[in-house]
Amino acid sequence: MPPPVSLDGHSLTIADVVAVARRRAPAAVAPGALQRMGASRRVVEAAVARGDTMYGVTTGFGKLAHVRIPAADLGRLQLNLIRSHASGVGEPLSEEAVRAMMLLRANVLLLGTSGVRAVLPELIVAMLNAGVHPTVPSQGSVGASGDLAPLSHLALAMIGEGEDGGRLRAAGLAAITLEAKEGLAFVNGTQAQTGLAALLVHDAWGLWRTAHAAAAMSLEAVRGTPAPFDARIHAARPHPAQRRSAALLAALLADSAIRESHRDNDPRVQDAYSLRCTPQILGAVGEGLAFAERLVTTELNAATDNPLVFGDDVLSGGNFHGQPIALALDVLGIVLATLAGLAERRLERVVNPDLSSGLPAFLARRPGIESGFMTAQIAAAALVADARVLATPASVQSVPTEGNQEDVVPMGMSAAWKAERILADATRIVAIELLAGAQGLEFLKPLTPGRGVARTYAAVRAEAPALEEDRPLSAEIERVAAGIRTGAFDPGEPGAG
Repeated sequence: MPPPVSLDGHSLTIADVVAVARRRAPAAVAPGALQRMGASRRVVEAAVARGDTMYGVTTGFGKLAHVRIPAADLGRLQLNLIRSHASGVGEPLSEEAVRAMMLLRANVLLLGTSGVRAVLPELIVAMLNAGVHPTVPSQGSVGASGDLAPLSHLALAMIGEGEDGGRLRAAGLAAITLEAKEGLAFVNGTQAQTGLAALLVHDAWGLWRTAHAAAAMSLEAVRGTPAPFDARIHAARPHPAQRRSAALLAALLADSAIRESHRDNDPRVQDAYSLRCTPQILGAVGEGLAFAERLVTTELNAATDNPLVFGDDVLSGGNFHGQPIALALDVLGIVLATLAGLAERRLERVVNPDLSSGLPAFLARRPGIESGFMTAQIAAAALVADARVLATPASVQSVPTEGNQEDVVPMGMSAAWKAERILADATRIVAIELLAGAQGLEFLKPLTPGRGVARTYAAVRAEAPALEEDRPLSAEIERVAAGIRTGAFDPGEPGAG
């Protein structure tokens, strides 16, 4: 079992989210965090006792914030909030997405700015460790004020209602009774979209590195030159991810006998952009991923409900607004669509006899009677079109809600859904390129590729044999795509520990 992840509201990482969401690492509450929670809870209770006006604590919500709530109804107010907001629709989120959301919600409550009792994050942690995962519909959140519907479905289980409440009790866990502010503090947050974003950032970096392995293999298959990856070129335009990209490609292609076979007397002066400019394009993709990673990493440990408690002050603001994460997810979608389009263009050069520098048409052993990778390239083209349509940003598609009180919203869950689909498209395209690149190397034997490419070739052949005659390729594409997701073809980076 992976080591436990300690939650303190300040130090959660994307790697921690992956460990708990996917690998079932246990979660634990850091003791110091409970002291902070106790102090902020006492501030809320004192304000309620004085009869202070606090949004969502002694008033209604949204457009109804002007309605004063009697002291006797404060608990009912929080309960009604959860019941009414548990109105999500559509297919349920995956188990790993729900686990990520739960982990993040527990963590940010432990910051001590929400003014809730420790029993809330403690119950979430207990549910994670017991494998109790509520059914959370994937649609119905506009991302402000927070992921209201998804988090309400989680809270509904925690108060013991619905089928998920029954599962809670079956696991030996006690439901909670919400007190003043606790329902609002629970649902005002960006943790559904941020949990998805954390998983997507992790997977996107793995695909980014694997795309380099596919690119290097395609370059070898068409007998391209690694000269454009010389470090001096990229030091002259020193975007960090571009330099990383060039270094990774150079490492993958090192000691290539294929390269040596055409180093001299090759009439070609330079390769097409899809080969030559890979560091510039994938470098830009990497910069986009780094931008998204920075925003998501910050949000993992951010107070995102309203109002917030600071010392003896209870302040209303707008930290629940999911614009940073919606924008991060849109950028992820755009750069992954770019990665996908680049991979498909390299694939075309490998299978097209007019572009492949001597490889047989569509990599078939008997072109004409056999079609080889012809339709695999068509599938890649279809996936590129799908990804490009989905790359249209969601974060600019605001539709006002709650009587125009929430008049600018970020649509983060829509952005997350799109980014997930684009990632899946891009992963399958890179899988097809890996298969085609490996097939191209078959026709260059006994010449051997660079050391890194040779390792990638061996990994591909562990999933799919060489194409000796036409056969259905769908299952092999899906196997290689699954391997990309688990890191089977990830070459790492030069110098990485």
